[in-house]
Amino acid sequence: MKKLKEANLYRSELIPVSGKLVERYNKCLNTLGFTATKLKSFSIDGVGWSPEIAEEKGDVQYLNHGDANPHGIIISPLQKGKPVYLPFHSFDREMMQHVFRTHGKKINDITRDSAICIDFDQDIDVFYEPLDVLKYQDVSITFRLIDNLEEKQKEQLALVDKFNQGNNFIDEDLHKALLESAKSYGDLRERELHLHPLHFSTGSFYTRAFEGVYLLRDFIKPIVVFESKDVYKEAIKDTIHDVLIYHISQPQLIDKLKDHIIIDCNLEEVVKTSNYDRIKKFELYQLLDKTEHPIREILNSKILYKKYLNKLEINDRKRVMSVEIYLEKLERSNAHKIEDIVDQPLYFALHQPHSSLSAGQRDLIHKLLVNIAPKDVLFLYWYDKEQFYKNYEMWNDSFRDWVIEQIRNNI
Repeated sequence: MKKLKEANLYRSELIPVSGKLVERYNKCLNTLGFTATKLKSFSIDGVGWSPEIAEEKGDVQYLNHGDANPHGIIISPLQKGKPVYLPFHSFDREMMQHVFRTHGKKINDITRDSAICIDFDQDIDVFYEPLDVLKYQDVSITFRLIDNLEEKQKEQLALVDKFNQGNNFIDEDLHKALLESAKSYGDLRERELHLHPLHFSTGSFYTRAFEGVYLLRDFIKPIVVFESKDVYKEAIKDTIHDVLIYHISQPQLIDKLKDHIIIDCNLEEVVKTSNYDRIKKFELYQLLDKTEHPIREILNSKILYKKYLNKLEINDRKRVMSVEIYLEKLERSNAHKIEDIVDQPLYFALHQPHSSLSAGQRDLIHKLLVNIAPKDVLFLYWYDKEQFYKNYEMWNDSFRDWVIEQIRNNI
């Protein structure tokens, strides 16, 4: 990951945490029912998740009590607008934007000397069956402060009221109680510490629950797509819910998404795009074995690209150029079937979210498509960074240079 880090493409917006903030973070972990970290310094993202703590605990979902009970931590106003690097739901960043948009001023005040624990509550205590994800409708976002600061404020205000009554201003015990409260928690009289609960409505989304599930319910009929075959096999036993159920590897899924006007694929337009160019070059890279030139040079040079393309065996050459071959044949006769010429994964990778979709829906469908056919390295980085990082580790070093170049050129 060294090259990615140097290019500021690997978790570059994490917030460093050390000193007093570590103590506050641990108090949040304890408040939420988790064990404290032993690390003296680490970094966090927009929802308070830390890659270092996840590694320490051996659990990337260490801020969850099961799939149905995710949490967050705010210890700094700098978390506003920061990415959520390992979201449990595809809408996690939107929820955090909602939190800061509504309570931003109070968060700035509270995090001067305290921290905020967040509960994302869907009124679901635990998941039992895969289609329990259909229960996701509304999320109640509630807040708790470490050290019960809201209660301490009430106690301090009660002491102040008592102090102002009659001759209580000469009560030495009352003086002592006020001083102890002020030393421990500061002057809380004018502080705005109450964060009222927020409401967030979900539409279509992705969740890591049940090893990964897409719920598409903003369309003609709800579609549930499972990443795990075992979970999918369990889900199709359901006879109660009126939904369409697919495993992510089923070819029929693409057809159904097209039928529901969720995706489309105009090959004549696609071949003119940089998206297609990246996919075609990825296809070539996968077929190259030993090369005289670095992969990055081959993919960036038209001359070298053609040279190595022509070195391939005829079937491999046809595989890389299959879309153009199909379109040429189609000009002469419409009797040709695309599945006879273009590899299925390549064809799937060329699909796009339908133009009628909202921005949020498009992002979700892009993520689904790159999970179905991860052939555009830029889209994979944009829409599924975790999978991108896993794939990156397996790529040729020179190909990594080309990938980094593609990402940086499109930032």
